Amino acid sequence: MLVYQFIPACWIALILIWLFASFGVKKTVRQENPLSRLGNTVPIGIGAFLLAAHRSWLGPLNILIFPHSLNVYYVGAVLTFVGVTFAIWARFHIGRNWSGVITVKQDHALIRSGPYALVRHPIYSGLTLAIIGSAIARGDIAAVLAIIAILYAFLRRVQIEESWMSETFGSAYADYKARTPALVPFIK
Repeated sequence: MLVYQFIPACWIALILIWLFASFGVKKTVRQENPLSRLGNTVPIGIGAFLLAAHRSWLGPLNILIFPHSLNVYYVGAVLTFVGVTFAIWARFHIGRNWSGVITVKQDHALIRSGPYALVRHPIYSGLTLAIIGSAIARGDIAAVLAIIAILYAFLRRVQIEESWMSETFGSAYADYKARTPALVPFIK
């Protein structure tokens, strides 16, 4: 059924937007070292594989947790769409300060408006919601493992980014951190 192509279409749209928006970012002045970066990218890659792999490749990991039904898929699709949309909004709002890896940019600005007024890391918030939605739609053990792997990577990235932003912006970041939750709006 064509409806089952909606979630993959959301992810493809996100990837294409990310690629297009990656041009014209500010020059990097500090970047995470390659070994540390592997600690983020490997779990994300594993999680993405677990969410996208054909069920026949996963053996016992394809045991269902949620029933396969159109209603369950719709719940997952809505969460995926909302999460992807929120992440895209955050990506465009951060503008030229964005990077796909942990960096500090030349003339880096501390963004505190738009989605950054709701949470300090809205791209991770949106992507986490989208991943949870995709996992619900998939409904198997592999999907739960994907959430765990990707959430580990995001939390690791948040910890590093928080440290770097504190070093870069000092008391301005401490004030922002005190007023704005990290990942979940309205929950400190």
